[in-house]
Parts: sequence; structure tokens; C-alpha cells
Amino acid sequence: MKFSTKVVHAGVKPCPVTGAIMTPIYQTSTYVQAAPGDHKGYEYARTQNPTRDALQDAIAALENGKYGLCFASGMAATDAVVKLLQPGDEVIATNDLYGGTYRIFTKVFAKYGIVFRFVDMGNIEDIKSAVTPATRMLWVETPTNPLMKIVDIEAVTTIGKENNLLTVVDNTFASPYLQNPLDMGASIVLHSLTKYMAGHSDVVMGALITNEETLNNDLKFIQNSCGGVPGPQDCFLVLRGIKTLHVRMRQHCENGAKIAAFLANHPKVDKVYYPGLSTHLNHEVAKKQMKDFGGMLSFTLKNDSIEAALKVLTGTHLFSLAESLGGVESLIGHPATMTHASIPKEERLKAGLADTLIRLSVGIEDADDLIADLSAAIG
Repeated sequence: MKFSTKVVHAGVKPCPVTGAIMTPIYQTSTYVQAAPGDHKGYEYARTQNPTRDALQDAIAALENGKYGLCFASGMAATDAVVKLLQPGDEVIATNDLYGGTYRIFTKVFAKYGIVFRFVDMGNIEDIKSAVTPATRMLWVETPTNPLMKIVDIEAVTTIGKENNLLTVVDNTFASPYLQNPLDMGASIVLHSLTKYMAGHSDVVMGALITNEETLNNDLKFIQNSCGGVPGPQDCFLVLRGIKTLHVRMRQHCENGAKIAAFLANHPKVDKVYYPGLSTHLNHEVAKKQMKDFGGMLSFTLKNDSIEAALKVLTGTHLFSLAESLGGVESLIGHPATMTHASIPKEERLKAGLADTLIRLSVGIEDADDLIADLSAAIG
């Protein structure tokens, strides 16, 4: 089944009672049993919910996976993955990653004896040299947040297999429309469904997808035991959003490419971080593993001052100054004080994240209007 058909039909079936084409919102906390243990597959809504089941089946299909699990947020999904580990285990993670991920690693799980090591995953040799007998997991973001670095998924998963490690790929920025890490050897794919998958800035949710039955069983146990599950209303919204993922992503990519080209040629712009540009350090890797280059990009100005950056950040009208990304509307953000504020400044600078970096989530509006908005703000 082609992707455009999957997004419309995967995981969903007409309601067997009424024939409703949309999956109903099963707003219930519990289910009646004919006798103790004699039920229709549903006992308690933390454990199972038909609306959530439909969404989990849909996201698994989109990632070419066998199993999908949904969580109350992307961070709840991250939390579940790290709970697979034991005190003393080590995780090697990319050094350019979402601030919330860095925070939960270093401020929550490090207290329990799990060691996190951050390396430039654009350099495969750095990953190999970081592996120790205690290493259990490789944590990948690609494209990275916010510098849009591209990590070679196949190369990293090869290291993982050679060393019997779990490879987790956060696929939020790309979405399954642009790349499918399980096909490249990943053990687990993670999504903040809040972003491109839902696509309308109206829900918070996370997901994990795998092809390995044992991994799924372990994660499902954590999902049920710890209870970080989404409600049926939110699951319904994501199911609805997924149906237009392919259409939205095509427009995000088209607009992202146009705006990246505009910025790359602007006399006041210094650097543009967008994997679709031929000048991007990892452009060839992006071409190899991605269908297109997405709608996320970052840039700095030649006037490398906070004042100049703030003028742009507060000077747009169509680009709204806000956290998050992946919605139909365009957003502008300042990673150093917003999405990545939880990372210490010295660590941000070491990874190449300047305090003057501006991040864009390019929406699906008319590209000419978006360019005019940026042009007026940059001056």
C-alpha cells in the first residue's frame, strides 16, 4: 500500500455497530465484563482503549512497523524508553538534540545511575570510540533540533547491531512521510505526535514504534504500569490529522525549500541550516535517506547580536513567536531561551547552538507571503 493510501486508511475501520467511517471516541474509563475475565478484549482504559488502538495501528503502519504505542506526550514516550535501562547502563546520544530530551536525561535519569554521553553523531568514528562495555543504547535525532544536522541512520544502526545495542531514532522532524528509520535498522522510532503527525497545534502526544515483539511487550508493560497514556479525544484528533499528513508535508517541504533559498541569498543573513541546501554539511546523507527535506530550518544574522535576533523574532506577523513546530501555521522561535533553555549555555555553545540562532517551523501558507513577512522583519 502506498503512503498516501496508508495515511487515510491504516488502522481505521468503520464502526461495527453504526458503520461510522470515523473511529468513535470511546470516552470510557472501564468496560463491562460478562463474567470475571470474560470480556471483549477491553478491561480498563489505562490498559486499552479502542480509539487509542486504532491510532497505534495507524502509526505502526506509517513507519512500516509491527507495533505502535501512544503516550501522553513525546516526553512520556522518551521516559518509557529510558525505563528499559538499568543503573550503570550508558546511552550515547547526539549532542544537538531537543532540550526536553537533554533535561530528562541529565536531570531525571542520571540521578538513578544511568550515564548519558553526548557526541557529534555526524562523525561515525566518534560514536564508535564512545562505545564502552556499559553502553546499551544509541539515541539519534535526525534532522537534529535545532541545527538540522543529518545523522546517517544506517551507519549508526550498524554500530548498534555490531555491539548489541538498542538504536532509538527520534523521527519527529522528518515524520514517516520523509524517512522510515525501522527500514534502516532502528530498534525503536519515537515521535512527538504533537508536531507533524497531528499537524494542527491542538494536541500533545507521543508514540513509539518497533518491529521487535519483546521490545513492544516491555514498552507496553511500562505504558500500562506507569500510566502515561493519552485520552481518546486526543487520539481521535491525531487520527484525523494523520489523514492529511502527505498533503501537508508536501507543502511544508516546498515552502521550506523556498524560504531556505531566500535566506541563503539575503545580504543580512549569515548561516542557514537546512538539509536541502547543497551547501549543507550532510546534504548527501539527507538525499540518501530522506524523501524530501522538510519544513524546519534555522539561521543566524551577520549582525550577530541578541538585539538583531530579537528584532526579527518580534518583528514577524505571519510567523508566530511560539514553542513547538510542525503545525499548519508558521512559527518562529529562539532556541536559547525557549526550546533549549534547559541545556546549559556552555553545552549549547559547544554543540554549535549560538544564542542568536533563530528557528523556523515553516507552515503551509503561501510561500510568497511568508517570505515577505521575513523580509520585513529582517529589514
